[in-house]
Amino acid sequence: MFRFVFIRNRMSRELFVRIMNAVEAHDDYFVQKRNGAGVLGLSCFQKITAAMRMLTYGVPADATDEYVRIGESTALESLRRFVAAVVEIFGEEYLRHPNEVDVARLLAMGEQKGFPGMLGLIDCMHWAWKNCPYDKQGQYKGHVDKPTIILEAVASDDLWIWHAFFGMPGSHNDINVLIGLLCLITWRKVELLK
Repeated sequence: MFRFVFIRNRMSRELFVRIMNAVEAHDDYFVQKRNGAGVLGLSCFQKITAAMRMLTYGVPADATDEYVRIGESTALESLRRFVAAVVEIFGEEYLRHPNEVDVARLLAMGEQKGFPGMLGLIDCMHWAWKNCPYDKQGQYKGHVDKPTIILEAVASDDLWIWHAFFGMPGSHNDINVLIGLLCLITWRKVELLK
């Protein structure tokens, strides 16, 4: 089962174990304990696997019982604590705006590729919205027959995501999204100059 988790989550074993060990060291909830009868409780692996399955695939908490033998309330508590722990542990390094060193590095990467002044690559993806409310479907239908939501992201070559926005109606095309992003960048520059 251990190998199957990495294949399904498309995550290397080393990364999964690194996250699992960091979360277990950060929050005592994830440490495997014995109950009053001396029986071992759920392992850190089971709790984190349930949380990752809910985040990755959007499965309901009660569906994790069949896969990792964990109850609905425990799966929800594991998810809540996992997200809080990841933000506290990795937030300072990975959940931040680029600083001066990052901007200089990104500009140098763009310069090497022949694009001076480029901070990253922008991409817009249309994701199908399966459960779109009926009254919103017209607004969210674009170039495909299904309602879609646009994910807008700016990433660098080293796969760091510097900007992400999820939720624009699928009726927007990529040019409308880009214009909105440029307005946001201009507004941020004005705010920084104040």
